[in-house]
Amino acid sequence: MQANFDLVIRGGTIADGSGDGLIEGDLAIAGGRIAAIGTFSGRGAEEIDARGRVVTPGFIDVHTHYDGQCIWAEELSPSSAHGVTTAIMGNCGVGFAPCRKADQDMLINVMEGVEDIPGVVMTEGLSWDWETFPEYLDTVAAGKRDIDVAAYLPHSPLRVYAMGARGAAREAATQQDLALMRRLTAEAMRAGAIGFATSRLSIHKTADGDAIPTFDTDIAELEAITRGMADAGAGTFQVVLDAFVGWDKEYRVIERVIAASGRPATFTLASGNDAPPRWRRVLEKLEATNAAGGVAHAQVMPRPIGLIAGLELTVHPFVLCPSWAKIAHLSIPEQVAAMRDPALRTALLAEDFEPGHPFNALARNWRWLFPLDNPPDYAPPAHLSMAGQAEARGCTPQEIAYERLLETNGQGLFLAALGNYENAKLDSAHEMLRHPYCVPGLGDGGAHYGAICDASYSTYLLTQFVKSDGPLTLGLAEAVHMLSQKAARAVGLSDRGVLKVGARADCNVIDLDRLMLHLPEVVRDLPAGGRRLHQRASGYDATLVAGEVIRRFDQSTGARPGKLVRGAGYHPN
Repeated sequence: MQANFDLVIRGGTIADGSGDGLIEGDLAIAGGRIAAIGTFSGRGAEEIDARGRVVTPGFIDVHTHYDGQCIWAEELSPSSAHGVTTAIMGNCGVGFAPCRKADQDMLINVMEGVEDIPGVVMTEGLSWDWETFPEYLDTVAAGKRDIDVAAYLPHSPLRVYAMGARGAAREAATQQDLALMRRLTAEAMRAGAIGFATSRLSIHKTADGDAIPTFDTDIAELEAITRGMADAGAGTFQVVLDAFVGWDKEYRVIERVIAASGRPATFTLASGNDAPPRWRRVLEKLEATNAAGGVAHAQVMPRPIGLIAGLELTVHPFVLCPSWAKIAHLSIPEQVAAMRDPALRTALLAEDFEPGHPFNALARNWRWLFPLDNPPDYAPPAHLSMAGQAEARGCTPQEIAYERLLETNGQGLFLAALGNYENAKLDSAHEMLRHPYCVPGLGDGGAHYGAICDASYSTYLLTQFVKSDGPLTLGLAEAVHMLSQKAARAVGLSDRGVLKVGARADCNVIDLDRLMLHLPEVVRDLPAGGRRLHQRASGYDATLVAGEVIRRFDQSTGARPGKLVRGAGYHPN
């Protein structure tokens, strides 16, 4: 019998991404789009048995940094290993275009400091066969990859391209500078940029320890640039605000940019671990913005925001101790052997950190530093922190951390929880996620290769809040809606994130009973042999992009249907 469809997913529980009720039935795909849902006649050239499985839209990862990885790699993992079929890159205003040849090293320096990508990886991995942002998009469009990508125009490269050394030195932009950046922004939107992104975060530093070009720029500059989006009639404004100076002051950026440009905005939101719940005030401001006719969404990490620390990684509890420099060049087994020497042990346990990147200090925030084992627990009880264990045993937190490294032969990992873990609970994250103007985000895939591996958050959201029988739960339809249609709409994507007839056939077949996260691991598959953290999952029976199966039973199939998604302002020449 001749097949009616390219592929049919049979007998699954369909969570269509809309947030509405679940559907029991089949899903047919033809020509890369969904041809039928529910009950219908006909068969597929290929069929997937989804009985006892959940069928969802592909997930939208709204906050990634695959700007480099999408050039040198075809697989955008970890994201694609966790049901993601569209990744948005260029966040935080860092990236590689527009860029003149003379400024390449400067942009590498910024990306190395802000996003923890080794400079040698970028030097070897980037082709640099572009100068303008439209040319960069064309390079991305010509590549092969497993999932789709969309890109923001990043502020740091734009500022340096328009202003030269003055832009890198954070000098005030002239009216001529502003006019040029506005024009280049409109040009980028018409070339397919999904929006414009910037960072105001004080702990975002270059590899040399300097402030990045966009730090503390005048809001008038952001107003002028985003008017370029208004000129093109498209684009979302993405910003990392500096919560350290206070939300009342920083949220004015959102209000002024929306008033000046009329364009939607999205920003990162988290709760402090100890501080009063100021995030609720931000939610009130979000509600006021949207009630007044603006459009704004906050991106919320479904688990603690922080770092993974370990001897093989960028950060660990002794990395900035003066005596560590004596053994930093050694292999992990050699370091562990040296750490067993009583004299070195005494020195390392007594020494304080020397100055370094602000992220390093997180590895000695003992109250919020936890062991991370297999299976990984991202919501550990307070008594398991280094401080909690030290208090119970009557010793110092340093001793607890030191013993863990020796007992695991240097392989032990730590979770350093910076935020979103208020009172050592996930209640604040759960409440923010359920807010109508919040979406899951901040996975940071493609960046922080030696310190962060949060691109697995989609799997975590499903396992922690849907599968769990604890006090914090989400309905399956609600959780899938957050990861798909709600996320897509927050960044201006209207053609994905929902399963309906005629829609793009990006989907997952998930075995919820089997769904689980594995412990993050170090792999060395970057250019120049660079290392990165990767995290795998079990339970994804299939992931499809435009109707092609890119992953089957948690393994890549080698299919590369991923494309560049050009934004709504795209006007081909």
